[in-house]
Amino acid sequence: MTDERQVDAVVFDYGGVLTRPVRDTIAAWMKSDGIDPESFTRALRAWLSRDAPDGTPIHRLETGELSVEEFDALFAAELGTVDGRPVDPVGLLGRLFAGMRPDPAMYSLAEELRGLGLRVALLSNSWGNTYPRERIDALLDPVVISGEVGLRKPHAPIYELTLDRLGLPAERVVFVDDAEPNVLGARAVGMRAVPHTDAGSTRAALAELVPDLPGRSPAG
Repeated sequence: MTDERQVDAVVFDYGGVLTRPVRDTIAAWMKSDGIDPESFTRALRAWLSRDAPDGTPIHRLETGELSVEEFDALFAAELGTVDGRPVDPVGLLGRLFAGMRPDPAMYSLAEELRGLGLRVALLSNSWGNTYPRERIDALLDPVVISGEVGLRKPHAPIYELTLDRLGLPAERVVFVDDAEPNVLGARAVGMRAVPHTDAGSTRAALAELVPDLPGRSPAG
C-alpha cells in the first residue's frame, strides 16, 4: 500500500450521502401528503437556515431534546396543504422519511475504503428517523448520531467527539456531507471535507487523498 495517502479515515454523513438525495425523498412526501412546497420552505428557512436562532425545533430534535411526537405537532402546525386541509401530525416524520433509500454506490465506496485499511465512520444529524443500524454498525466505526450524543453539526463539539472516538488528528480525517454548513463546520476544526453531490464526484475527490482508491467505480 502506498504511503502517499493523505488521510487515515473517512467520515460519512447519512441522509443524502449514504442514501439517495434527500430532496427526492422530500418531494415524494410532499406529493403524497399534498404539502404546499412554500410552507415547507418557509418552515425550513425559519428553523434551519444559517441565521436561524439557536434552539429552533429542528435543532432540539437533532440533539434529542424534542421528541418525534412533539416535533411532528409543531411541524404540522407550520405546514399547509395545497387544498387547504390541515396536515396530520401523527407519524409526520415517518411519512417524510418513508421514501429514503440507500445509495449502493456509496456503501460500496465505504467498503472499498475500509478494504484499503482506512477507518470509515458515520456522523449524522438525526431527525428522529431510524437508521439501518445492523448494516451501518457492521461497516462504520464509530457511529456518531446527534440525537444520541446531544450535539449537532455544524457545531465544533460533535466533530471533536468524532475525532476523539477515531483517535486521529483532524488533518488525517476527511468528512463527506451534502450540506455546505456541515462541510464548513468540519473544516473549521481542521478536518478535510468533501461536499457530496453524487457518488462519482465524491469518489474522484477521495481518490486524490487516497491514491490506492480507483477514481472510477469498478462497476463502471
